[in-house]
Amino acid sequence: MLIEMLRAKLHRARVTDADLNYVGSLTIPRDVLELSGIRDGEKIAVVNVNNGARFETYVQTGKKRGRYCLNGAAARLGEVGDVIIVFAYALMDEEEAARHRPRILLFDERNRVSRALGPAPGPRGKPKAKARKGRRR
Repeated sequence: MLIEMLRAKLHRARVTDADLNYVGSLTIPRDVLELSGIRDGEKIAVVNVNNGARFETYVQTGKKRGRYCLNGAAARLGEVGDVIIVFAYALMDEEEAARHRPRILLFDERNRVSRALGPAPGPRGKPKAKARKGRRR
């Protein structure tokens, strides 16, 4: 059986832009995507803390640090200054889910990562493998 588990979370980022005429998505800075393990084009869930709106969209990689832009129809679900929470999920079998810890990034009032919780992502957004203890050969 597969279980859908929280893989990564961006907690309390602030919307800096909204572009109704863009094709769609949520623009998230590249440095935050790398730190969280979330990928360009990945499906995400978004909650707007200010108005309670919940929606799904996909990630667009942004170039500017601290810039979070609601694009397309999502621009109707938030305003500049609104606080959002972004969730990325993954399907896991029961054994993997029992060991899993999500990557959570907490943001300050200036849209900077103030704290990172959980394992850092490795290549391609996968958690880094733990180093094995023992003798070298």
